[in-house]
Amino acid sequence: MSIKRTIYLLLAIFGLVMTWYYNLQFIAESGGSFDVAEFIAAGATNAAARSLSWDLAIACITGLTWIYFESKRMGLGFFWVYIILAFAVAFAFAFPLFLFVREGKLEEARKGV
Repeated sequence: MSIKRTIYLLLAIFGLVMTWYYNLQFIAESGGSFDVAEFIAAGATNAAARSLSWDLAIACITGLTWIYFESKRMGLGFFWVYIILAFAVAFAFAFPLFLFVREGKLEEARKGV
C-alpha cells in the first residue's frame, strides 16, 4: 500500500474515532439519546460554532458533489455509500475513506498500464 493510501486510511480512522468520541459524549450529556435537532442547535450556540458548522456544511456538500462526479468518471460503484456515511457517521470519515478507495483504483490502473 502506498504512503498516500496509508495516510488516507489513517485520516479515515481518525475521522471516525474523533467525531464519534464527541458524539458519544453528546449522547451521554443528552440522557442517552441522539436528538438531531438538539445536535444542530448546539452547533449554532455562538458565532464560532456557526462559522465551523457552515464551514463543514459547505465543505461536505462540495466534497459529496465531487465524490459523485469522480465516482462516475472513474467507474467506481457504490458512490452513494459515501453519501450515507457522511451523514450517518461523519464526513471526516467518509471523505478520506473515498480517497483511500479512489487511490487504490488509480494504483491498480497504473500497474495495469
